[in-house]
Amino acid sequence: MLDSQQLASALRPVLTRLVRKMRKLSPINTVLSQTERSVLVLLESQKYLSAELAVIEKITPQSMGQVLNHLDALNLIEKSISESDKRKIYISISSTGLEMIKQVRHEREEWLAMAIDHACTDQDKKALNNAIVALAKLVDF
Repeated sequence: MLDSQQLASALRPVLTRLVRKMRKLSPINTVLSQTERSVLVLLESQKYLSAELAVIEKITPQSMGQVLNHLDALNLIEKSISESDKRKIYISISSTGLEMIKQVRHEREEWLAMAIDHACTDQDKKALNNAIVALAKLVDF
């Protein structure tokens, strides 16, 4: 049995390559940077966000402004002014942004299902199913 360091050394490059491959699958998704994709996913889970977006994404407010301007130009977000403080702008995901996220996820899941069907044996599929629990624990750590 491998120790934790050996597992980490073997797992990291495989996961990195898998994530990269899945990111490249969607032609729609290639027009967005990783930060822009991350902001869209964040906005999908939150109804409205404002200045905290830069803090959450760990980038400067100026950089976040550029990200939001690009997402806005693609009609993937909506901006609304706070009624209580006209200086504050709330950002939300647009219906176009939601559809884009759904399409990208669908494309990735379709590819992953096809890859599992073609590349994995029944025993591999059971191993993957068992690994999901362990991987989820790593994500939550």
